[in-house]
Amino acid sequence: MGHAHRPDSLSLAVAESDLWTSRGDGEVKLRMGDSGIAAEPPLTVDQMFKSAVERFGRYTALGWREGEQTKTLSYKEYYQACRTAAKSFLKLGLERYHGVGILGFNSAEWFISDIAAILAGGFAVGIYTTNSPEACQYVAENCKANIIVVENQKQLQKILQIQDKLPHLKAIIQYKDALKEKRPNLYTWADFMELGRDESDTQLDGIIATQKPNQCCTLIYTSGTTGQPKGVMLSHDNLTWTALSVGCHVRLTEATKSQEIVVSYLPLSHIAAQMVDIWVTMKVGGATYFAQPDALKGTLVNTMREVRPTAFMGVPRVWEKIHDPNVLVFTKVRKALGLDRCTKCYTGAAPITKDTLEFFLSLDIPLYELYGMSESTGPHTISQSEAFRLTSCGKVIPGCETKIHSPDEEGNGEICFWGRHVFMGYLNMADKTKDALDDEGWLHSGDLGKHDENGFLFITGRIKELIITAGGENIPPVPIEDAVKEALPLVSNAMLIGDKRKFLAMLLTIKCQVNGDTGAPEDELTPEAIELCRKLGSSATRVSEIAGGRDRVIHAAIQDGINRVNENATSNAQRIQKWTILGQDFSIFGGELGPTMKLKRPVVMKMYKEQIEHFYKEVVTPSTPDNPMPSK
Repeated sequence: MGHAHRPDSLSLAVAESDLWTSRGDGEVKLRMGDSGIAAEPPLTVDQMFKSAVERFGRYTALGWREGEQTKTLSYKEYYQACRTAAKSFLKLGLERYHGVGILGFNSAEWFISDIAAILAGGFAVGIYTTNSPEACQYVAENCKANIIVVENQKQLQKILQIQDKLPHLKAIIQYKDALKEKRPNLYTWADFMELGRDESDTQLDGIIATQKPNQCCTLIYTSGTTGQPKGVMLSHDNLTWTALSVGCHVRLTEATKSQEIVVSYLPLSHIAAQMVDIWVTMKVGGATYFAQPDALKGTLVNTMREVRPTAFMGVPRVWEKIHDPNVLVFTKVRKALGLDRCTKCYTGAAPITKDTLEFFLSLDIPLYELYGMSESTGPHTISQSEAFRLTSCGKVIPGCETKIHSPDEEGNGEICFWGRHVFMGYLNMADKTKDALDDEGWLHSGDLGKHDENGFLFITGRIKELIITAGGENIPPVPIEDAVKEALPLVSNAMLIGDKRKFLAMLLTIKCQVNGDTGAPEDELTPEAIELCRKLGSSATRVSEIAGGRDRVIHAAIQDGINRVNENATSNAQRIQKWTILGQDFSIFGGELGPTMKLKRPVVMKMYKEQIEHFYKEVVTPSTPDNPMPSK
């Protein structure tokens, strides 16, 4: 297996700036290897798509439900639709290296807009559907969006509120539902597609001919837990090469042998969903079926039963939801989940509990963990059936390398990446790019991890999340939080506090129902939580009956669980001394969780400042005649 040409510490063969750029029109030196997959010739998105059309032209590429019918597009039709949309974008005035923002739930129109933006020489820019108008404005401004594609009236409203502040914006396209009102430069999907239908191919072909694999084609805005999101610039080669490496690593079969089928439902503004649903699938001629917009409110399982995917990716929350016995009474049968043909089930984007992993293993559904980041075009390591260790994220994908930077005596250090999947840089943020890439071009993940003797990677914490107590102890919070959730199935989220403090404390939330429309946590407990309360001898049905220690029985049970976790603490400093149950669960809606359900620690610290301060108030000894209270 040839290694990418990466400078060792002694000889800096390449000027570091060759490997990165923060300019939208910049080019980078590709991290080619001498042999094997790292040496594969680079492709643009158009070249990869054309080759898929040549080989899989008549196979189904995309499928979705319209009322009672299933509609499909073949690879040939899909490519044509992307070219037509690209010509329409050009006619609307899309300029080179300007963004096309896409704001909506997964659909054929989403994919077509994404690829058309790239073919037309712009940047494809997914925008989180949960973004506020201000957050949409930031992204649209940052990528100089000429065009924004929205799903429906609800998303359109966000853009209309801010359009006066977007000097580059030329047109808005709405792809679902009829327009509620006519406005200049606002198009339905059908009208938009008509614009380019009869345009000549000359202009588009001219633009495609000038594209190079080492240029940017997609921007992924990372949900910064602190500060404004950064636009991760991904090149054509980042997308096409990573799709090749991942497809090889997880051994997907090409459509000519047997077609792979995936269900698209995870947010496409996230690179993991794009990589799986659009690029890897295209590379092997697979078919992508779109779930319903209310997938995570319960209809996902219906789609899965209809489609019966051969590979399925879920964030931990999705697997936990399926695990919850009240949501699906029929978990005993893979078929009931639509997983009877699925040989590859993946989990990633956030830590998953050992409990959930073991539950699925007992159903003979091993969940293969993926690990990576937007800056590595998604995956860096992936578990496989013959290379599987519980709680490990598996081994590095072919053609890439991992380095553990300055490891401690136990082998824990910062995980660093090298390979053709490493991003170009952050758009217009040279300083932030230099923070992420060292002088030799290694991408620093900010995650702590170690390898076992067989090369399996284990994540042990976040560097930025390290709690350093007043006593100077370095404590990674994630393993302790996971242990608490494992010991206490009633607990939904746990956040450890203790930075610069004398001891550790913890904020806990209880599993509750979620509002189907807004995603806001409600006061009602989940059926599973109610059942757990009954078993403990409590009649609570709402969070408000438990929060702040109101329910003695639950309070005692939680203290008991915390005691069990404390017994396994590696040192006294790692014991949880105080805890409290908050009045509501963390959520994306409330701002405590990022779009991939990652805990936004700084946000929680601010929101629950009072409760946290309360943990650390000095306890005054009660007043006695010998110990009179000091007069106020």
